[in-house]
This record gives sequence, structure tokens and C-alpha cells, in this order.
Amino acid sequence: MTEQDKQRQALYNLLGDLPPRDRLIRSTVLEQSERDGYVLEKLLLDLNGIEPVPAYFVKPRNADQPVPCMLYNHAHGGDYLLGKDELLLGRQELCMPPYAQVLASQGWGALCIDTWVFGERCGRSESEVFKEMLWKGQVLWGAMVYDNLRALDYLVTRSDVDGKRIGTMGLSMGSTMAWWTAALDTRVKVCVDICCLTDFESLIAARGLDGHGIYYYVPSLLKHFTTAQINALIAPRPHLSLAGNYDRLTPPAGLDRIDQELRQVYEKLGAKDAWQMRRYETGHFETAHMRSEILSFLKKWL
Repeated sequence: MTEQDKQRQALYNLLGDLPPRDRLIRSTVLEQSERDGYVLEKLLLDLNGIEPVPAYFVKPRNADQPVPCMLYNHAHGGDYLLGKDELLLGRQELCMPPYAQVLASQGWGALCIDTWVFGERCGRSESEVFKEMLWKGQVLWGAMVYDNLRALDYLVTRSDVDGKRIGTMGLSMGSTMAWWTAALDTRVKVCVDICCLTDFESLIAARGLDGHGIYYYVPSLLKHFTTAQINALIAPRPHLSLAGNYDRLTPPAGLDRIDQELRQVYEKLGAKDAWQMRRYETGHFETAHMRSEILSFLKKWL
């Protein structure tokens, strides 16, 4: 086991009591339809043995061979009903058109699940689920990450997906999920995080902790990892981070720190160009310039 693998296991161990990773995944296609430039599958996945996980899978309409695919992670934004529909509909903080249409137009597929307490899995509040899990030795963020890793397990079984060309991306909570997933699973070949690569200590110093929902907080995390140390587990794989200098969830001093540390990590591994941080004089949302940078990065590396 390499030192990076040991660190991945240590990070995973902080995520509370989780189901085994080797349990059988079952999937049901509830509906298949054609949209503007892509085929949509509405899925029900058994990922965790606790509750079913609704998901969307999209791919180019005329795909005749396995396609590169993004594990797309939806945001939070206090909109518990939106969930995976963000992939198809977009949201106020994202550019148009939505990513389902954009990714399919480039010949790529995408999978997006409803994470705990969102979309078709809402009904109980985030706070209620967090508290119950805490009593049981579980961590809400851990359960969310577990489902995402299992969604990746499902994705690589599909014959219409090129399992060697899988990326992950998202905005806000989806951004955090992207870099955690990429850090923990080397099958992710490309990571794109939008507006939430947050340095934990800088967030504390800026008194910004309440900007995140309670889902975000993992017990004892700061005893073992900084944000940069988690993201170093992605290296030397390609990683694009996009941030607004006026975004209260990503204090600029923390962005400076992460960028400096990851530049050193990637350069040491001979992959200087694979780490890119792009910063804009804007807030917590995707701009047209960001969208252009994302597509260019994915075309290069995916």
C-alpha cells in the first residue's frame, strides 16, 4: 500500500460507520426518453442497503461506442427539492444551458444521484438526519460520500461508459463532493470543482462556518487533514479549481494557501500543468468565462 493509499484509508475512516463497499449494487431503469441531444435514463439504484437512490444517467443520443462520463454532483443552496434535477435544469448559480445538454454535446455522458435529504430523498431535514446519524456513530457527509463512491462503482459497470475516462465535477456542495470523491478514488481521472475549494482554517478565521450546512462537518477532520492535504491525494491527476475572490465560502487567503501547496505537490510529481486554479472577481456562481475554462480543461484531459 502506497503512502497515498494509507492517507486515503485514513480519510475514509473519518467518515463514520458505513456499509461495506463490496455489497451488490442493483439498478432499475424506471424510464428512458430522448431529450435535446441526449438520451435520459431515470434510475433507481440500491447503493447502500438503507434507502434507494434515485439517479439520472444521460449520454449523447447517437453514441455508438462507450463514452467518457462525468460523475456530476449537485449543489445544496438550500433547495432540497432540486437535487439531481440540476443536471437537467441547471440552477440560478450556473450558466445555461444545463450540464446534461452541454456534456452530451461534447460526446460525454453524465450520472447524477440525489444525495441524502435532496431531491426524491428529501422529507426529513438535514439537521434531523445529521442528529440521528451522530447518535448511531455515523456522519452525514460520510453517508453522502459513500453513496457517491458507490455510484462510481455502478458507473464503471455500464457497457456504454468508458471506465478509463471518468471525471467528476460540481458547484458548491457539488464542488466539495467532487474533490472528496477524486481524493478517495483513483478511478476518477479528472476533477473540476466550482466555487467551493475551501481552506478550513481560513474559513474559521473569517467566521464563515455558518455559510455551510451541517452536512459539511466531519468530526475530528482538522486533527488529521487540511484541505490541501485532501486535495493532494488527487495528484498527479488533472484538477481544475475555479473560485470567486468575493465568495464568502472560499476566503482568498485560503485559496492562496491551497494553490501554493498544490503547485508544489504537482510540480514534485512532474505534473505541473495538471493542477490549475482560476480565480475571478466575482462571487459564488459560475460565469461564462468559468464555463469556457471547464470545457477546455475537459477536452484536454478527459
